[in-house]
Amino acid sequence: MLNTFKKKLMLCMVLICTSTIYIANASSSDTAVTPGSVNDPVITKSYLDQQIEKKITEALANQTSSGGKAPDPSTQPAPSTTNLTIVELQQSQALYGGSGTEIIVRSGKVLVTSSDESGIADVTIGKDITNGAPVELNHLLIVPREGRGIKPDPKNKQDIFVMVRGSYSILNADGTKATP
Repeated sequence: MLNTFKKKLMLCMVLICTSTIYIANASSSDTAVTPGSVNDPVITKSYLDQQIEKKITEALANQTSSGGKAPDPSTQPAPSTTNLTIVELQQSQALYGGSGTEIIVRSGKVLVTSSDESGIADVTIGKDITNGAPVELNHLLIVPREGRGIKPDPKNKQDIFVMVRGSYSILNADGTKATP
């Protein structure tokens, strides 16, 4: 009889433990977010599109109303951020890019020119080209900040054509701005 009592007691303990674990798991799943519930409502694509358009419009309005920095009148912006401008560089001229300007030398021999010892990033080979170093043809160069660009190599004997995306200035040897 005592043995039967122990079995019943053991069975009751197992049922109590099992039900406690089940109740604990059931209550924790009630806090889970159910799609479409008040905590996670379903929205339509048109509503999402309207909200995105509203945020973009507000951001553009804030950008134009803040005034921003006026562009430098001595630089020539590219016609579009997606278009490359073809520029012919004369032997006595230097092309200086604005911050982020992309340059690809198509013909001729040119050197990097910089107002300090730093240079221009050649992303084709993944290295910086320092002041006075030659630039290889068809390599994509990115100007990290203003005051850096390219100038003809004194040994150059051919026409120099470059493709430019971004703002740039062309200066004559005497420092005056060249007319396009």
